[in-house]
Amino acid sequence: MPETLLCPRNLAFELYEVLDAEGLIQRERFADHSRETFDAALDTARSIAENLFAPHNRKADENEPVYKDGEAILIPEVKPAVEAFLEAGFHNASRSFDEGGMQLPNLLSRACFAHFQAANIGTSSYPMLSMGAAHLIEVFGSDEQKQRFLKPMIEGRFFGTMALTEPHAGSSLSDLRTRAEPAGDGSYRLKGNKIFISGGDHGLSENIVHMVLAKLPDAPPGVKGISLFIVPKYLVNDDGNLGPRNDVVLAGLFHKMGWRGTTSTALNFGDRGECVGYLVGEPHKGLSYMFQMMNDARIGVGMGAIMLGYAGYLYSLDYARERPQGRLPDGKDPSSAQVPIIQHTDVRRMLLTQKAYVEGAFDLGLYAARLVDEEQTAATEDARRTAHELLDLLTPIVKSWPSEFCLKANELAIQILGGHGYTREYPVEQYYRDNRLNPIHEGTHGIQSLDLLGRKLMQNGGAGLRQLLGLIQDTCGRASAFGSLDALRQPLEQLLARLTEVTQALLGDLMAGKVNLALANSALYLKVFGHAVIGWRWLEQAIRAEQGLAKGNAADVEFYRGKLQAARYFLTWEVPGCHHELELLARRDDTCLEMRDSWF
Repeated sequence: MPETLLCPRNLAFELYEVLDAEGLIQRERFADHSRETFDAALDTARSIAENLFAPHNRKADENEPVYKDGEAILIPEVKPAVEAFLEAGFHNASRSFDEGGMQLPNLLSRACFAHFQAANIGTSSYPMLSMGAAHLIEVFGSDEQKQRFLKPMIEGRFFGTMALTEPHAGSSLSDLRTRAEPAGDGSYRLKGNKIFISGGDHGLSENIVHMVLAKLPDAPPGVKGISLFIVPKYLVNDDGNLGPRNDVVLAGLFHKMGWRGTTSTALNFGDRGECVGYLVGEPHKGLSYMFQMMNDARIGVGMGAIMLGYAGYLYSLDYARERPQGRLPDGKDPSSAQVPIIQHTDVRRMLLTQKAYVEGAFDLGLYAARLVDEEQTAATEDARRTAHELLDLLTPIVKSWPSEFCLKANELAIQILGGHGYTREYPVEQYYRDNRLNPIHEGTHGIQSLDLLGRKLMQNGGAGLRQLLGLIQDTCGRASAFGSLDALRQPLEQLLARLTEVTQALLGDLMAGKVNLALANSALYLKVFGHAVIGWRWLEQAIRAEQGLAKGNAADVEFYRGKLQAARYFLTWEVPGCHHELELLARRDDTCLEMRDSWF
């Protein structure tokens, strides 16, 4: 039976051979777990994803949510799927047993959730948003807010969103106009408009808790004047029961190219002047609070992009194995049987490119999840701090590189199916349309590149960057023990050396105040930096594959050879090409910077 979500053997390779999931069992928090309990959770996730999420993926695309009587109406299949997800406990997978959770490592929680993202990205987004909002209240909310809002969110009765974007401002949060006036009783009255609010309305839960960015009357200008508020769809009484409808109005739904199963809403707050909100934490610190949820969401978006790319890759792989067409170039006899298209070299090129992109990105996404476990449960404060620094540096890559290159994988999946791939009768065109959102939301590719080059590299005195460079050099050193990996290791070492030189020069420009010039080609920088990171992760996989081959398990030989071939492709085809972008960065090419509006 062909795989449709993700390859179980590759998942086991990542968890148990590359990322040492079993090593986490030695920690007190995860001591009650074992590989058997991890695999049981993964099997349950796969079963629910295959049986309840995947079957309505196409229907949700063809029957997007509709606006009716001020509410968003979804197809009926969404609710039982989400209820099964909640009942199985996946919304609390990382929470402690005392809270009713599974107390799984974040690594396993992400791996479980990847199945749902591959099966149905639209339906899976509702619990993903809610988990992020709940975590935000858990970290920064008051005890009263936790009792009133967090507790029912953990129970799965309330869902959550984050409401940032406004029509006039887009990603420029410093220009937001939503206002919050003190009401004199500890609450606030909000007024403003938000757009593109995913999950902003639906019938999947008793209540929806909006995490809203707004400004107080005395707010300083810019992002330093943003505060964070809890704004529920329905007010909640002191006894925990729902009160009247809050002054939050669904103004309409956006009609999207893809990801149609998730409501994308326009919300009006305070049309009647009665929108009740509750300040989270301290005034004017809302953006820093929201960034925690945004960073979680950015990793989630990256994983969503990966899984859509993965699903398209697996479908096109199965299609290529089954679809007969044409003959090999040396096959001159027209009466001979046609060959499966996977035998054509260019089809193999497209499949290998997809494999290199999606499996390289999948490794990185799970590596980031493993860093969260280090950040939260490592034995020493120093280890927890260094994990946080590295994760902070890698977050723009985890979000944006898969959003670009796993989308390219979807494009190649369409190409492999030829004319069929361009039709709605086959799923690969939907995977592409769904994935096209990921380079945009939770910070566009350009915004992520500015964050990386303009902020993250220099953060904490460059500690995260130094750590990453050391890890890559360590991997290259261990790879040198395998002569077969020399041709893979050397291009990465060459790229790393040149990237380090260019990075130091660009950071020098930033410190000298040449900000616009240094950041003019930041998108190119993110691409090169991302390729270096993915190249590093592929070299790690190649080492594990060589070690696996040395163990001599015949059943795994083809799997490991496939890993080595994908690593070879990425490190010898993709990585060397980055030197052109590095040359443009090194000479501070100003082609785009100097272009003028009137010249277009």
